[in-house]
Amino acid sequence: MTDTQTSKYFDSPSVTRSQLLRTGSSQKCNKESNDVLKRKVKKEKVKIKYETDLSYENGGEFKKEKWEPPTWRDQLKNIHEMRKNRDAPVDSMGCDVISDVTAKPEVYRYQVLLSLMLSSQTKDQITSAAMSRLREHGCTIDNILKTDDKKLGELIYPVGFWKRKVEYIKKTSKILLDQYNGDIPKTVEDLCKLTGVGPKMAYLVMKCAWNEIQGIGVDTHVHRISNRLGWHKRPTKQPEDTRKSLEDWLPRELWSEINHLLVGFGQQTCLPVYPKCSVCLNKQICPYGRSYKSPKKSPKKLPNTEIKKEEPV
Repeated sequence: MTDTQTSKYFDSPSVTRSQLLRTGSSQKCNKESNDVLKRKVKKEKVKIKYETDLSYENGGEFKKEKWEPPTWRDQLKNIHEMRKNRDAPVDSMGCDVISDVTAKPEVYRYQVLLSLMLSSQTKDQITSAAMSRLREHGCTIDNILKTDDKKLGELIYPVGFWKRKVEYIKKTSKILLDQYNGDIPKTVEDLCKLTGVGPKMAYLVMKCAWNEIQGIGVDTHVHRISNRLGWHKRPTKQPEDTRKSLEDWLPRELWSEINHLLVGFGQQTCLPVYPKCSVCLNKQICPYGRSYKSPKKSPKKLPNTEIKKEEPV
């Protein structure tokens, strides 16, 4: 067959011998190249990462979900169960209870403010007794301003830092009379400008005096217990850090009750020293409770370091 000879099987000219030779050589080279590539290429497994903290919104965008403690609902339910009798000191001696609810609204609000100022570094029983003496004396702005410092000190002693608080009460009362027409401020910002008033007091004043929930009042009990329960991404060191952390995930409808609930729980069960983890319903779901070991022997009575008393003048 010549290079241009027509094949008997096709009408068109057949492929030439030289073309066949070239095609065969090319296919052989391609096959060898493919074999080399197959030997060199290594298959690598790619791990697919999924965003577990993202949720899809109606607007078509992904929104990062807020962190929350995994077992907080069960923990809170158990605390409610342990607090159902409402027989902790805070239940009968809280700022809203020891103030005169029958007084004029502005006088009641003033007493709520004073009771919280006295409560700092002081047990509820001592604060309640001091407020009882003040009410019997006449706990109004005008009367407190007329009372000399020595007498006022005698009335509030032995609350923690009582000498300093005499000064705070006098200065704050004067500001209220001059700048607020004998009433108390209605914002957290303005309350914190008063002498002797911090964020914890301000948020509780807003709740008890004005019936407004602007934030969570964090005292030593709330700070201690929330950290023990693992209610923060990272342990908090300051009350304000604790407040911001709690408000970031705790549903707002629970802000109103959380202080009162945890304070009572801290007074009866989750004590600062030698907590009663053995009888706590949260023992198995509390990071602190799972690792806590009760002392084998009854602990010796420790000196009271929470209240620093000053002797009367």
